[in-house]
Amino acid sequence: MKKNIFNRLTFCFILFTFTLMLALVGCGKTETPVPTPSTPQAETPTPARPDIILATTTSTQDSGLLDVLIPDFEKKTGYKVKTIAVGTGAALAMGEKGDADVLLVHAPSSEKKLVDNQTAINYQLVMHNDFVIVGPSADPAKVKETKSVVDAFKGIAATSSIFVTRGDDSGTDKMEKALWVKANVKPAADKYQSTGQGMGQTLTIASEKAGYTLTDRATYLAAKKNLKLDILLQGDASLLNIYHVMQVNPEKFPKVNADGAKAFVEYMINPDTQATIGSFGKDKFGEALFFADAGK
Repeated sequence: MKKNIFNRLTFCFILFTFTLMLALVGCGKTETPVPTPSTPQAETPTPARPDIILATTTSTQDSGLLDVLIPDFEKKTGYKVKTIAVGTGAALAMGEKGDADVLLVHAPSSEKKLVDNQTAINYQLVMHNDFVIVGPSADPAKVKETKSVVDAFKGIAATSSIFVTRGDDSGTDKMEKALWVKANVKPAADKYQSTGQGMGQTLTIASEKAGYTLTDRATYLAAKKNLKLDILLQGDASLLNIYHVMQVNPEKFPKVNADGAKAFVEYMINPDTQATIGSFGKDKFGEALFFADAGK
C-alpha cells in the first residue's frame, strides 16, 4: 500500500516537473522583433560653388519672409545665401554691375530695363501684396475719408501734416514719387521728411513724428505692435505691389554663380514654396502677408 502511494507521488512529481519544463521552454521562445529599416534621410547636395548673393528689397527681410524661405532653400539645395536687403533701386544697380547672382525685387517698370538689355534673365513672377497709406489715428489730413491715393495725397499736402518718405530709390520710394506726380501736388518741403532708410525704420520714424507714410502691407503688419499708426487708405488699384525674381546673366558677367541663381529662381516658383508664401503670416497676423503668383 505504502509502495503504491510512493509510486503515485513519484509519478505526480515527475509529471509536474515535466509540465513546468514545457511551460518554461514555451515562455523562452519569444520571437526577437525584426528591426524595421528606417527611411534614409535625403542628403543635402554639395554644389561645386555653394555661395550665392541675393540682392533684394527690405520688405522681404523686414516682413520675416526670408527668415522662413532662405533656411529651407539652403537645406534643400546645399547653397549658402548671402542676403543683401536694400532698396529695389540699389538691388537693381547691383545686378547691372554683376555684383549679385540673383535679384528679388518689386519695381516692374525699373526691372524691365534689365530684362530688355539682357542684364537679367529667367525673369519670373513670384508674388504680390499691396501698398497702404498709414498715419496717426487722429488723421488730421482726413485720409480715411478719401477714396483714392490722389485725394489722400492732396489732403496731406493741403494740411500741415508730416509725410515721411524713404528717399532711398527703393520700389516703395519709386511708387510713392510716382503717386505724388499722379496727384499733381507737392508737399511742403519742411513737412516732407526723408529717412534714407528701409521700410521698418521709416515706419518707426513716421510713428514717432505722428506722420503719414506709404508702406507695403507686409512690413506694416510685421511691425504694427510697435507703431502708433493705422491703415488709413487701402484697396486702390494703383497700390498693387508685385515681386519678381531673376538671374543676373552669366553671359554678361561670367563671375556670377549661374547654377546657384537658377536654383534660387526655381525654388521661388516651386509649388511647395508658393504654398509657403501664400500661408506666411496667417498664424501670426490672421491674414497672409503675400499672395503667391508663380505661373500666372
